[in-house]
Amino acid sequence: MSGHDSKYFTTTKKGEIHELKEELNSPYKEKRKDAVKKVIAAMTVGKDVSMLFTDVVNCMQTENLELKKLVYLYLINYAKSQPDLAILAVNTFVKDSQDPNPLIRALAVRTMGCIRVDRITEYLCDPLQRCLKDDDPYVRKTAAICVAKLHDINAELVEDRGFLDILRDMISDSNPMVVANAVAALSEIQEGSSKPVFDITPNTVFKLLAALNECTEWGQVFILDSLSKYKARDAREAEGIVERVTPRLQHANSAVVLSAVKVILLQMELITSTDLIRNLCKKMAPPLVTLLSSEPEIQYVALRNINLVVQKRPSILAHEIKVFFCKYNDPIYVKMEKLEIMIRLASERNIDQVLLEFKEYATEVDVDFVRKAVRAIGRCAIKLEKAAERCINVLLDLIKIKVNYVVQEAIVVIKDIFRRYPNTYESIIATLCESLDNLDEPEAKASMIWIIGEYAERIDNADELLEGFLESFLEEPAQVQLQLLTAAVKLFLKKPTEGPQQMIQESSLRYCYATVLNNATQETDNPDLRDRAYVYWRLLSTDPEAAKDIVLAEKPTISDEVSGLDPDLLAELLRNIATLSSVYQKPPSAFVSRLRSAVPASAAEPSEEYEESSAPVSGGAPPASAAAAPAPSPSPAAPAPAAAPAPPDLLGDLMGLDAAVVPVPEATSGPPLPVLLAASAGQGLQINGQLERKDGQVVYRVKLDNNSSTALDGFMMQLNKNSFGISAPAGVLPVPPLQPGASATADLPLTLFQNVSPPPPSSVLQVAVKNNQQPVWYFTDKIRVQAFFTEEGRMERGMFLETWKALPDSNEVSRDLPGITISNIDSVSEKLALNNVFFVAKRHLKDTNQDILYLSAKLAPSIPILLEITFLLGVAGTKCAVKTPSPEWAPLVFEALESILQ
Repeated sequence: MSGHDSKYFTTTKKGEIHELKEELNSPYKEKRKDAVKKVIAAMTVGKDVSMLFTDVVNCMQTENLELKKLVYLYLINYAKSQPDLAILAVNTFVKDSQDPNPLIRALAVRTMGCIRVDRITEYLCDPLQRCLKDDDPYVRKTAAICVAKLHDINAELVEDRGFLDILRDMISDSNPMVVANAVAALSEIQEGSSKPVFDITPNTVFKLLAALNECTEWGQVFILDSLSKYKARDAREAEGIVERVTPRLQHANSAVVLSAVKVILLQMELITSTDLIRNLCKKMAPPLVTLLSSEPEIQYVALRNINLVVQKRPSILAHEIKVFFCKYNDPIYVKMEKLEIMIRLASERNIDQVLLEFKEYATEVDVDFVRKAVRAIGRCAIKLEKAAERCINVLLDLIKIKVNYVVQEAIVVIKDIFRRYPNTYESIIATLCESLDNLDEPEAKASMIWIIGEYAERIDNADELLEGFLESFLEEPAQVQLQLLTAAVKLFLKKPTEGPQQMIQESSLRYCYATVLNNATQETDNPDLRDRAYVYWRLLSTDPEAAKDIVLAEKPTISDEVSGLDPDLLAELLRNIATLSSVYQKPPSAFVSRLRSAVPASAAEPSEEYEESSAPVSGGAPPASAAAAPAPSPSPAAPAPAAAPAPPDLLGDLMGLDAAVVPVPEATSGPPLPVLLAASAGQGLQINGQLERKDGQVVYRVKLDNNSSTALDGFMMQLNKNSFGISAPAGVLPVPPLQPGASATADLPLTLFQNVSPPPPSSVLQVAVKNNQQPVWYFTDKIRVQAFFTEEGRMERGMFLETWKALPDSNEVSRDLPGITISNIDSVSEKLALNNVFFVAKRHLKDTNQDILYLSAKLAPSIPILLEITFLLGVAGTKCAVKTPSPEWAPLVFEALESILQ
């Protein structure tokens, strides 16, 4: 539809279906055309217009190409639900496949392939056979893709009718676009078939290379991907392929560039000329660098692929490390990938430059990025022995700035450096001990304890330092407890004459815990800690010399942790450059099933616009693995095999229809939704609903019950201006027509902070709901503030304390919650965590026998909420204090807490 057709999406008339039916049967062509546009518009926004199927199909008999396209689009969407009526359109399809206009011939065969109804398949074969040999190349290339669609529906039929042989012959077609589509179709069929379908021979390679320069960019991608699966017979043939592919490195489409890089890298394995390899490395560097000037999303994909390339051929970008320096406005995911590549490219020649960059990054505001930068300095020290001292000096400079999380990360890194270079840099231990009191992260504590135990003989007051940790032994995480136990044993073995034996056998712990070993064996539930303590105890009591040989044995130095992936895995990933596999850096088998039944057909289907399964993700067309896998995540878990879904159409959804919000199944458990509009007040329509948080988004879960005597449809919802700026941009409730006595539940996606009401904040939400048969219903709902607590609200103990101190006392608001009784701290913490209110710490007041819970949350969009809850276990009445930069939100936070805890 053209831009001025937006008017078709704005109609809200009642009885619209009846009017459309009349217009579709109008004798006037323009009126019929307008009616079909209205039907498509209604279908696009989620309305059910399947009852107009027969009337729309009657409009197929037209010479108007635009109208025919619209009718075909309607057929693709509803043929699955109306297969018997879809048969009525077959004669028109067959007739259109012989139309003098090649556009109509191609449109007919494409649409027949998209209608996934078995009964229509048999009628498709003859028109498809004619179109595969059509005089017009546009028809032939469309028919080639249609063969892949047909194979997905009925593989035996495709083989029996000889379509595969015709596709193989089409690789010799004079038109490069036809060749590209034939390659796309054969590649797709090969992925879903256990038999050899697409064997690439030297003769085939010659034809593909000939077509490479003339076809479109996505055609080039398909051809390059096919060439990457071909192993040249000798070095001369490999050189010939590389020579023909190298010009593709200059292409504007990043997908073509990465596919060309893949082919060249694989063929370089067979090339013996060192001069040629050196020249190819020089030629590949500029295109890869150019990718980093694209949009951030393409940069990320390019960087993930460059990471693999650098592991295989580091010389390609050895002189280009500056292009990976982070810019101030780079997204965090781009910065993280650039750091990884900088570490891989770091060498003795450029390490000073790299360390200056890392030191600068370590003073930025993003905590995660700062931690990664500090770790990067340590990794460079482990990788480059001659640069280790310079790296340590940079780490000591960072420790001196006294930023807590930087200091703790530096201590973790220095522990690894001590492991890598034992007995070399121990002179800095005194500097590390100065920060001992500020350690609150388990990994940092464990690292510091390891250093104290490992070098106990060089630290005069090692026993005192460990004793400070032992005071809170039982409250420490298992990681710290294990290190404390081992460090105490090391101290006993290294300095047996200076009194540390008492630390093990009779430690003066503030809370009178008898001994370290007693704590580890009697007071803990951790089996690893308990077993290790028993082993140490028996060794020390029976044979101290054997204990010394075991505990103080020489440890193997740790190896360079940036050495890269396993060679076999790297080789497989390089064969999958420019696909989702290279982004995840996992083999395709790890995150997507190869079984055709487990993959939605739309995800494994090449379209007319080259949406093929291995199409590179960097340029915009997702591969099959991208569609079938979980949402991009650098390290996704492999999904469990699922029942095969109903196969959608192979062209994908031409107007985004499959992406529309669909009704959710009725909930089978959990509390019922509150009643917003009673049936007595809504002429038989009852509306239940509330705001909920689902997959990190706020949605309005609505349940509609039709207790009236008439069918209701066309439900829409509107929200008034409110404190959170909640609005429903689509406004259409995605529920089917409700017959009398029927009910439906749907999740309506919402946008936030679009139209915010003036302060003070309020939890009142005014809602209007309409349908085609009744008047507009107005009612008031209460905003569940806990739905706006985001998943990023968790705080470390140190950060919580710093934030609390930084906020003025005037920002603290307290309130008594008399109706709340807390009987079990663990169950309350779990209940709060489910609502994104996270446990930070707890404290017991001996004087009053009260307990205090410290919690953190983040209120959308990014308001930190610090909570202090004081209570007596099992006694009604709880006091809550909220401290936040925006104290005007405190009353709503109290409402949310009361709702959760009740």
